[in-house]
Amino acid sequence: MKADANGNAALANLRGDLRLAANLIEGGSRVLDIGCGEGELLAYLTQWKGIDARGMEISQNGVNACVRHGLSVIQGDADHDLQDYPSDSFDYVVLSQTLQATYRPRSVLENLVRIGRYAIVSFPNFAHWRMRLGLLTRGRMPITPFLGHTWYDTPNIHFCTVLDFGDLCDEMGVTIERSVTLDRHGRPFRLNPRAGLANLLAEQALFLLRRRE
Repeated sequence: MKADANGNAALANLRGDLRLAANLIEGGSRVLDIGCGEGELLAYLTQWKGIDARGMEISQNGVNACVRHGLSVIQGDADHDLQDYPSDSFDYVVLSQTLQATYRPRSVLENLVRIGRYAIVSFPNFAHWRMRLGLLTRGRMPITPFLGHTWYDTPNIHFCTVLDFGDLCDEMGVTIERSVTLDRHGRPFRLNPRAGLANLLAEQALFLLRRRE
C-alpha cells in the first residue's frame, strides 16, 4: 500500500502532459523518451511501471542529470539521430513539448511512428485565445508559460495548432488513436480536439499515434 501511495504521489508530481503519457504506456513496455530533459518521466516509468526506458536529450546538462539518477540516456536530437534507430525498436516513443523546436517536424513524426509501435506527442497550441488576443491587441509575438521566450532567442521554430497537427497526421496517413487537449495546468478539457472550440481554448495537446499498416 505504501508503494502504491508513493507511486501515485510520483505520478501526481509529473507535468500534466507527462502524467497523461505515463498513464497511456503499458507496464513492461520498451519506451524511448526524446527530449527527456532531466528524466522525470523516465524515472517514473522505470521505478513504478517496470518499463525498459531509454532517453535522448540534446542538453549535456540534462544528460548528466539523467545519468546521475541511473537512467539510460544518450545525447542527441530528434532531427538528426532518430534515423539511426531500426524500425519497431520500441513499443512507445514519447516526444513531449519538443516538436515545435525541431527543424523538420514532418520527418521527425515519420521517424516516431516508424521506430515505435505507438508515438505520444505533446505540444503547445499556438491557436490558444491568449495567443490570438496578444497578437491582435499588442501586435507582438506573445509570451506565455509554455512559450516563454522572446521572438529573437526562442528555440521554437515551427509553431502549430491542434488543427494543424491533426491535418498533418491525416496527410501522412498516421492513425490518431487518442487525442487530448489540456489547459495550462495539464488538466484535460472535455472537448473534441478536432473541433474549433478546443483549438481556441486549449493551451496544449497530446496525441497517441500509430503507423497505418
